[in-house]
Amino acid sequence: MPNSKKQDAITLLKTDHRKVEALFEKYESARSKKADIAKQICMELTVHTMLEEEIFYPACREAGAESDMMDEANVEHDGAKALIAELDQGSPDDEFYDAKVKVLSEEIKHHVKEEEKRGGIFTSARQNELDLDALGEQLAARKEELMAQFEERGLPKPVTLTMKAPPPEQRASA
Repeated sequence: MPNSKKQDAITLLKTDHRKVEALFEKYESARSKKADIAKQICMELTVHTMLEEEIFYPACREAGAESDMMDEANVEHDGAKALIAELDQGSPDDEFYDAKVKVLSEEIKHHVKEEEKRGGIFTSARQNELDLDALGEQLAARKEELMAQFEERGLPKPVTLTMKAPPPEQRASA
């Protein structure tokens, strides 16, 4: 559902952060519907990472954001993508499923803290005088497009930007 109120880029991304935090809390206390909540978490995070990687992070880099900070954010995204793929292919009845949701939640909390802290990516975006209103419009349009696409077709296979090694082998169950 499109948001009729225009948001600048940082407000839009922070709104996403709060929504996912609430979903993780909901999952933690849920006795049923865990699969639906996890699916929503995965959808929200997949869209959010794509928005940042396609639009926001390149704009930050181009404006002069510190490259180490941006590189770490991309690696954090790639780590989250691995867990999102696991959750998307699994079910709450699977061994380790709840643990994977918990670890994903902790990774995302760390990532959000790094983005939102004083001196973080959002501060850098403001200091480098990005046109946050124009970026917000781009992010909102792309978000609407991605949400519709994923609702119809499901989540895409994750594409990592920083991980080059082949996936690790799965140990046979004992």
